[in-house]
Amino acid sequence: MAEVETSLVGSVLTITLNRPDSYNAFTTSMHAAFYAALEEAASEDVRAVVITGAGKGFCAGQDLTEFQELEHDVGEHLEATYHPNVRAIRSLEKPVVAAVNGAAAGAGLSLACLCDYRIAADDAAFVPGFIGIGLIPDSGGSYFIARLLGPSRAFAWMSSNRKLRADEALAWGLVDEVVAADDLAERTAELAADYAARPTRGIGMSKRLFDHAQNATLDEQLALEAELQTAATKTSDFTEGVAAFLEKRPPNFTGR
Repeated sequence: MAEVETSLVGSVLTITLNRPDSYNAFTTSMHAAFYAALEEAASEDVRAVVITGAGKGFCAGQDLTEFQELEHDVGEHLEATYHPNVRAIRSLEKPVVAAVNGAAAGAGLSLACLCDYRIAADDAAFVPGFIGIGLIPDSGGSYFIARLLGPSRAFAWMSSNRKLRADEALAWGLVDEVVAADDLAERTAELAADYAARPTRGIGMSKRLFDHAQNATLDEQLALEAELQTAATKTSDFTEGVAAFLEKRPPNFTGR
C-alpha cells in the first residue's frame, strides 16, 4: 500500500496521505512520497490541488515511534523532510485546498494551515500537539498559524494544547468552510473543480503577492504588483477574460 496516493480527475490532483492506521502520521519514507506527489502537482496540466487524509484522520503529525529512533539532529531532520514539502506547497502557483476529514494535529495542523484554503468536516478537530509533549510548533506552524489567527491568539492556543472543534476553527478564521462529514468529498470536488476552471496563472501570481505582502514595504509591494500585473496581461486567460466581458459571455479559461 502506497503511503501517499494521487488521483487526477480533469485538472484537479488529489493527494491522499495514506497511513490510516496511524492517522496518517509522517515517516521519513512518507515525506519522500509526499514530495514526489507535489512534483506531480507542479505539472501545467494540474490547475488545482487537494490534500486530504485516508481513514478517520487528516494527519496526526510526526510518527513518534520513528521520532524516538532518530539518530541525527532534529533540526537536520526537519530540513531534510518537512521543509522541502512546506516550500514545495507554497511555491505551487495554483490553489492548494486542505480537505480536513478528521484530526489535524502537530505537523498535520501545520500542513493544513500552509494550504491556501481549508475546508473541514464538521467532526474534524485541530490540536496544537507540540506543547503536549514539550515541543514547539514547527514545519511552518509558527509562521502560518500566527498569520491566520494573529500572534496573540496563536500563542495562547498553541501553548494551551486545547483541541479546537471545527465550528470554533471556522469562527476563529482558522478554516474557511465547514461541511457535514458525509458531504466533505463532494463539496471538496466541487470547490476544486471551480478553482481549476479559473485563470490559474492569475491565481498563482495572486498567491505570490499575498505571501510577499506579509513582510514587504508598501513600495516593494507596489513594485511586485506592477511586475506581476504586466505578466498577467500577457496570458491567454487575460485575453479570453476581456473578450468574454465585452461579448457578455462566460469566460473559458485554460490556465495559460
